[in-house]
Amino acid sequence: QVQLVESGGGLVQPGGSLRLSCASSGSIFNIYAMGWYRQAPGKQRELVASITSGSGTNYADSVKGRFTISKDNSRNTVYLQMNSLQPEDTAVYYCHVIDRGGAWGQGTQVTVSS
Repeated sequence: QVQLVESGGGLVQPGGSLRLSCASSGSIFNIYAMGWYRQAPGKQRELVASITSGSGTNYADSVKGRFTISKDNSRNTVYLQMNSLQPEDTAVYYCHVIDRGGAWGQGTQVTVSS
């Protein structure tokens, strides 16, 4: 299976923005869907956003209007643009191939704090 590597996390103030990248070692063109998940300390992992091979998107209610998932098939990369970040968005963010046995990235830390 493909290997996924996330990047772009960091420390940002409330109201700030970050763009996360998920680079795949192989083609993502024919993958049914890919998604971004997050896990905050002491909480379960949750799906934040997903994108299908046809570029259809879905978002968790908590991030609608603030986050945008996109992909660049030529670069085998999925992105998560995060705007108007809030402290509640603080978590480790993971990229995932949404399929049985799909690959997971190692995660990238996003901390929103003043």
